[in-house]
Amino acid sequence: MKQNNKLGWLFTSPYLIFTGIFFLLPLLWSFWLALTDWNMISPNINFVGAENFLNAIKSPAVQSAFVVTYKFLAVFVPMALIMSMVIALLVNSLPKFKGLYMVAFFLPYLSSGVVTSLIVKGLLSYNGPFNTFLRNQFQLDIDWLGNAHTAIFIVSLMIAWKMSGYYALILISGLANINHEIYEAAAIDGASKWTTFWKITFPMLYPAFFTVTVLAVGVSFGIFTEVYQLTGGGPNFATNTWQMEIYNQAFVNLKSGYASSVALISSFVTFASIGVIRKLLEKWGEKNGWS
Repeated sequence: MKQNNKLGWLFTSPYLIFTGIFFLLPLLWSFWLALTDWNMISPNINFVGAENFLNAIKSPAVQSAFVVTYKFLAVFVPMALIMSMVIALLVNSLPKFKGLYMVAFFLPYLSSGVVTSLIVKGLLSYNGPFNTFLRNQFQLDIDWLGNAHTAIFIVSLMIAWKMSGYYALILISGLANINHEIYEAAAIDGASKWTTFWKITFPMLYPAFFTVTVLAVGVSFGIFTEVYQLTGGGPNFATNTWQMEIYNQAFVNLKSGYASSVALISSFVTFASIGVIRKLLEKWGEKNGWS
């Protein structure tokens, strides 16, 4: 038994060392920085206690990031879930070449967020092909990234396009585990496809749907690259996420201590939100026989 324990520790040691160096130590350092006013340049580090946390809570920019993140959650998560579900159902219904189509839908997940953002920014620019077409055909002139509502929608749509193929893979694995005899019994009873989906497929897809939802919620709290490239947090802080605020305070304003406090507050909000959503999903699962 002792020998097995030693082997277990040996095989897990690379992960434990990696976690200790790249997660635990930075986390402890972040806690310390949050209690100081260090600007990443000065050799002097002054202890300020909870001042950074109090200033962050009262900051309009931080409050805006709090609200904006939940706006992204409300737009991106349903969008990603619907897109991934549609892809999963379509690919799962194919008689052959499922793997080939799934690879095609998965490819956007491997694409660079920076490159994708630059392409979208070019397409939606004033002289871009899409706006030019709208002006010529419908006399419409829309500032997609300069409007608060459309900016959130565009960023959410782009991230959903990128992530939906990955989420669909998880849902397809869940669909593969559903016994087809249940569908045959439902067909004999005269159940429509719509009824079959809501009464059989969706409830039995709970484990995969649970995983995809939690992953999507986590993504909505970590949005940075797309916002940084497309809007810079604007217009008027309309897309200023937690990550954008942390970046601006740490690397633009050189307030690393204050940025660390914002990051810790963001982490608390993220874990608390995911915890609440998990509980809601678990209650829904229990109603459908999952425990």
